[in-house]
Amino acid sequence: MAADSDPESEVFEITDFTTASEWERFVSRVEEVLNDWKLIGNSAGRSTLGKGIYTSGTWGEKNQDISFADFKFNITHYFLKQESEKDDGQDMLEEDNEAVKRAMLNCMICCICAFGDRYGIREFVVISPGTNCEAIISESKCNLLLSSISISLANSGCQVPMFVQIQQKWRRMYAGECQGPGVRTDFEMVHLRKVPSQYNHLSGLLDIFKSKIGCSLSPLPPVIIAIRFTYILQDWQQHSWPQQPPDFDTLLGGEVGAVEFGKLPFGACEEPISELHLATTWPHLTEGIVVDNDVYSDLDPLQAPHWSVRVRTAENPQCLLGDFLTEFFKLCCRKESTEEILGRGLAEEEGKENSDISSALSKLTEPAATVPISRLSVSSMVHSARKHIRRRRHIDDSPLNTDILNSVLLFLFPDAAVEKSSENSKKKPAQSNTGGKAEQDKKSDNLYLQLKSAPSDSLTYRLALCMCVVNYSYGGLRAVAHLWQEFYCRLTHSCIPRRSSSHQGARPAQESSTSTKEVYPGKSWDSWSDSEDEFFECLSDQGDTEVPHAEGNEDRSKKKAEGRLHPYNNMTLLNSTEPLYVPVTQEPAPMTEDLLEEQSEVLAKLGTSAEGTHLRARMQSACLLSDMESFKAANPGCVLEDFVRWYSPRDYVVEEVVDEMDNKVVKGELSARMKIPGNMWVEAWETARVTPARRQRRLFDDTKEAEKVLHYLAVQKPADLTCGLLPCILHAGILKLKEEELKEDIPSVKKTIQQASSQASKLLHPPNHDYKKLEDFINQLMAIETVITRARSLKAKFALCEGEKEDDREELEKFVSSLLEEPEVVVNGAGQGPAGSIIRRLFVNAQKASLLEEDTGRDRKPTGGSNKTPDFPPPAGREILLRTCVPRPAPYSKALPQRLFCVLMREEFRLAGAFSSDTSFF
Repeated sequence: MAADSDPESEVFEITDFTTASEWERFVSRVEEVLNDWKLIGNSAGRSTLGKGIYTSGTWGEKNQDISFADFKFNITHYFLKQESEKDDGQDMLEEDNEAVKRAMLNCMICCICAFGDRYGIREFVVISPGTNCEAIISESKCNLLLSSISISLANSGCQVPMFVQIQQKWRRMYAGECQGPGVRTDFEMVHLRKVPSQYNHLSGLLDIFKSKIGCSLSPLPPVIIAIRFTYILQDWQQHSWPQQPPDFDTLLGGEVGAVEFGKLPFGACEEPISELHLATTWPHLTEGIVVDNDVYSDLDPLQAPHWSVRVRTAENPQCLLGDFLTEFFKLCCRKESTEEILGRGLAEEEGKENSDISSALSKLTEPAATVPISRLSVSSMVHSARKHIRRRRHIDDSPLNTDILNSVLLFLFPDAAVEKSSENSKKKPAQSNTGGKAEQDKKSDNLYLQLKSAPSDSLTYRLALCMCVVNYSYGGLRAVAHLWQEFYCRLTHSCIPRRSSSHQGARPAQESSTSTKEVYPGKSWDSWSDSEDEFFECLSDQGDTEVPHAEGNEDRSKKKAEGRLHPYNNMTLLNSTEPLYVPVTQEPAPMTEDLLEEQSEVLAKLGTSAEGTHLRARMQSACLLSDMESFKAANPGCVLEDFVRWYSPRDYVVEEVVDEMDNKVVKGELSARMKIPGNMWVEAWETARVTPARRQRRLFDDTKEAEKVLHYLAVQKPADLTCGLLPCILHAGILKLKEEELKEDIPSVKKTIQQASSQASKLLHPPNHDYKKLEDFINQLMAIETVITRARSLKAKFALCEGEKEDDREELEKFVSSLLEEPEVVVNGAGQGPAGSIIRRLFVNAQKASLLEEDTGRDRKPTGGSNKTPDFPPPAGREILLRTCVPRPAPYSKALPQRLFCVLMREEFRLAGAFSSDTSFF
């Protein structure tokens, strides 16, 4: 009773044996992941896979993080995707256990030899340590993990193989298990740094395989053997120089891939193909047919029935076109001005020789006694004057060599060599080099219009190419600044107006006026010279007409019509019976796209208010006022309604009315918007004078505009210059890629270039370029160049030893194209085919060169032995696959597939085995 009354007198300790341990939680978590991925009860049995599917197929994966106590693991499901994969799960459930077992292991026993995989399976799960976790090295931890996955597979019924990564991660060692109805497959792996001598051949590996399966049957079932030897060719001694050697005697000598000004270089400066891997395969051999031991081997690569080749390309080989574009693009990010870049080298030198400038200017004005005026150009005189100054300048003060600079300027301004060109024209007819370029531009669908670039024969295009070449090969940014300074000076002197009796102040915008040519046959705006700053010089009265006197007493001078083009639609003036004439008007001022955008922004900022609208209309009325003055000059006695009838017919409303006599009369009047008080048209008409177009102030003053352009160019930094010339350089780069692709005829590259052209037009259209996207685009062009150089390198190598048969050419071209697009290409006819013969000769040449180097390096001559040079070097890698079906673990067990995959390399020995056991009666 005392115990019952005192509950604190006794303490009961309760132990809950149902609490899960960390190991049990880990096993349960693995089962949950398998269930989430719907791998529960999933059979691994699938149809037989095609050859090369493991390397050419697409692999998918799913990831999940799990934990064992505080140790992090990553579980990943890998599966090989197929385009059409039938859902045969229901059919598999209806089959008996024997068929299920064989279907599950079909991939391991199939005759197709896939050496890229270790165990010949296409779906599996891998459990590996987390990113920051240590590797599973101890044997006890490895066994614990293996037992965990074994329990998880048994509890879940998952038939997908599961692996655990063990040992150091760099060793890539995996052990695992796969369970099915009445069968279990253990996956084991061995990895050593060196190959044991007793297992360095097929005989030793067969001993390992037989001892591992431990079959007591006598005789043993035959072992099926598949072997592949890989030979590596690295010596391209006959193609070690992808670019032509430089010619040191030329102006551009000493530069690899040097080209003349106006062209961009192309091609790799190093071998773009680093290695050629030849795989010789014996896909189906049986034990006893082939001998391979430490004394003798039957495995001659020339006798292999199957050859395949893959190439290993150099990573990011140096290519000239890509380097030129990249270095030029880098200039866009520089901020220095021309003065800051040149420093005292050139800017101050100009100030030190002011006394010589006077002589230079006098050089411009002194008469040329020996050269006719028709053969003398301003640029040639400037060249002569500046040459007088440059004689006193030290060579080291100029970033650009004098000869290089003169060559560039001569290319940009070919009129500086008038005498030379005149002499050549006497010897032979002039041949234009721009014809081919014009045809090329036509074939390129006017690419320069899409890219906002310039035609390939224009000064801007040539300047861009010269800047790019000078930047890369002759001094970088300082050389670019120097060239720009010289170019600007030459351009300034070339823009001095030239006056002669046959050419006075020609204005290109006015030369394009078709109306002028119609009213004045044989004359154009070229015949109009500037007598004053604001007005055109008057012409004679040719082309003007006299209006017949009316019966009134009006002044005859008021009836003089000027600047008529032709009658307008048989109309007459409203206040007289004279025809209404279309006047000769000034062409609107030409505007670039940038100026149009700038003007649009200014007009848009004026807003929609009445004052802003009026101001915007006044800004746009300059051309209207000029046309009104021309109209008044061509139609004396006209009124505003006459002008509106011609200029804006919609603003003159015509309607029929009935008069007092019931007669229909046509009556016209201005539209409602023309009658608004303060209308701009009315104000302009009232202020417009009677002045023909040739006497008016020019709407487009080419002299002032040229001065603006020169001022704009004068303040340009090299970075701004290169940014403006970048579209031309990209244009030239795309044209160069097209030109080189035509020589190689690579369909995939042709399509890529078309896509690049379309992309470039979008990138270069906005005024403010996205430098990050432009950099990515240049990298794309570099990738295209790399592909073309690889194709060229392969074609050169296989054309070197090309057979005499022309029928083999097509097969070789197809073979080379496949090498560029596929990871591995089968050689038709193995060593006896046309491609195989070339590959053999390449190896033979490399072997001879290698032995020659060894003999040269020796002090003594080799004595004894055979002098025959082997065709192939020792194999860089040997892969051997052993397969058979034997009953395990007891003689009465069912025969199940066993597999051992062996990799023997110079510094690696790896065995990957898949051994199956019958669990039905064991």
